[in-house]
Amino acid sequence: MLANFSFALGSQAFTYYSRLYSSTWMNAMKALVGLIFFVIAVQFFVGFQFVPTKYFFTFFLSGALGLGIGDIFLFLAYREMGPGRTMMLFGFQPVILGILGYLFLDQALDMKKAVAIIFFICCLFTLSFEAFKKEGHWQLKGIFMALLWLLLDSTGVVITRYSFNMNPELHALEGNIYRCLGALFVFFVMSFVKPFGLVKNFVALSRKSQFMVVIGSFFGTFLSLALYLEAIKTINLASLAGINVSGTVFSGIMESIIFKKRPTWYLGLAFVFFLCGMAILFY
Repeated sequence: MLANFSFALGSQAFTYYSRLYSSTWMNAMKALVGLIFFVIAVQFFVGFQFVPTKYFFTFFLSGALGLGIGDIFLFLAYREMGPGRTMMLFGFQPVILGILGYLFLDQALDMKKAVAIIFFICCLFTLSFEAFKKEGHWQLKGIFMALLWLLLDSTGVVITRYSFNMNPELHALEGNIYRCLGALFVFFVMSFVKPFGLVKNFVALSRKSQFMVVIGSFFGTFLSLALYLEAIKTINLASLAGINVSGTVFSGIMESIIFKKRPTWYLGLAFVFFLCGMAILFY
């Protein structure tokens, strides 16, 4: 939940600067800033450990799939459908992770977790319903993009969990270094196909905007991923995906505060569904 709260803070900056430049630029920048903070944190607080080459590449692959390619499709879905309707599709992730966790990690999905996930999906549906009413139709291209992100991100999460299972002593901070490297490799390759001016655009920003990009990436990438990978190391993956709904709730609340918009009853009902799901999951 702390990881989702941190991401919700960072996403405010991500949204603004993605529109100012591009989603590719913002994704590459947050991965770069995250990598710098992870290297500093590991160097000064936990120290580097030996990681077999095989598992270096599994972490690298998980980052390339989830933080690199996956996030590109996520932002494309936002552009096509808007965040409200895209977030409704996030409710399918517990199902995808539950199946992948069962097939590859021998994780069971008992009835208690299944009921909690249903409440989480209801939470997402409630948050998205108001946006859906305004348009009255779905865009198949956007749905396809969102489902691609769900598949890539879920696959990356499972690969990450497998890598931690094989390296139980490895700190989450160090695992994030290799995942960020994988994401940056994707954007490095993309820069040859379609340059997006990573350094040039950052230098062109005012000092205030540069600070906002860095602090947004600190919360939305470094702190969020540090906490998230610590959770991935131990929690049932389907339950983790359900708890991720909290990020949607936090984002809605923050948007109301920042833009001084009165929260709707949809947000209140979604929060009730979320609390019910959390109560079932933990009690």
